[in-house]
Amino acid sequence: MNRLLTPKFEEAINDYPLYSQDGKARDAVCVAIFTIGNIRWFVLEGGKEGDDTILYCIVVGLGEDEYGYVSLNELADVELDYRKQGFGIIRVIQMPYFTPCPIGQISDPRLQDFLNRLYD
Repeated sequence: MNRLLTPKFEEAINDYPLYSQDGKARDAVCVAIFTIGNIRWFVLEGGKEGDDTILYCIVVGLGEDEYGYVSLNELADVELDYRKQGFGIIRVIQMPYFTPCPIGQISDPRLQDFLNRLYD
């Protein structure tokens, strides 16, 4: 089983299947946030595909901030090896204690800059 597919996340994503929030802009509900370092995936929708879950997200912190699809299995496989620096292996995690809310209400400056470029 995918370590990121927790019962709580699976329940949350079931309420927002792929394409269910098209056109909602800042009012689209973010159901979860995954992170590794300064990279964040703000999950808006998802759907099962075989033994995987495909997510539609806004990703910030990579070269270019953008909307896009990501495989939950691929996210679970991302590892950064910092053992030589004394930090161990760092993996993508789900932000604990996050409560789903409209994407426009999340206090993340880079996310809000991205939304401002699109919707203002």
